[in-house]
Amino acid sequence: MQQTGDQRREEILNRIVAHGHAAIRDTAVDFGVSEATIRRDLRSLADAGRVELVYGGATLPRTLDFSIESRALRNVEAKRICGKLAADLVTDGEMLYVDSGTTCFEMRHHLSRRKNLSVIVNSTRLAVELGNQPGISIIQIGGHYRPERMDTYGPLATHAIDQLRGYLAFIGADGLDMDFGPTASDIHTADLYRHVMRNARETILLVDHTKFLVPSLYRLCAWSDISRVITDSPPPPEWREFLHDAGIGVLTPQLPAVSET
Repeated sequence: MQQTGDQRREEILNRIVAHGHAAIRDTAVDFGVSEATIRRDLRSLADAGRVELVYGGATLPRTLDFSIESRALRNVEAKRICGKLAADLVTDGEMLYVDSGTTCFEMRHHLSRRKNLSVIVNSTRLAVELGNQPGISIIQIGGHYRPERMDTYGPLATHAIDQLRGYLAFIGADGLDMDFGPTASDIHTADLYRHVMRNARETILLVDHTKFLVPSLYRLCAWSDISRVITDSPPPPEWREFLHDAGIGVLTPQLPAVSET
């Protein structure tokens, strides 16, 4: 499937978020397009206030807001698709962990249809949203509070997670790399998620289409820790082959739920 300009620009932005900078020459080679195309992409992102142009490339502007509100406005429909597909896997009486990212947050409307759920969260806004739903019991993880993300992290959070077992975990990622694994853009999230996955009976990864081939800085886990990947459209062919060979199921609106064995 040929990548659209919007998809390419979103991936370029994800790279800049992860690494702080994107060079025109290297980015053109990575995406297989001309340097002129990348210049236009960076100009478009700069005009939208999302990057700052510098000699030879672009960086993050000092005033750019990557709060939970800002991230929630990116790839909205793709995240909604992922959230519904994930929630459809949940059955009545389930115990699950739902991470604090904006993709997993889209599960909230659909979980309200289930009965007798126990939902573990480190997100305060998810606790409020789901805590008002009948039939849903919230286990709120404590710890240091990040107002820009409206979630908790740190030693107290990981200690609390380590007291729990046997839940179904839904987590997101900021980027994916075949060799390195799923990745996050901050070390606190990566550390917490590793504890979450260590104690889960199964971990399902939710990522929109922009996260493929755009790794972030911190490794979340090995691919062997992931049982299924949920995304809003079929992954690129090389990714479908990689996930198949790794025994990881892929669920998209265009593909039935397949568990590779």
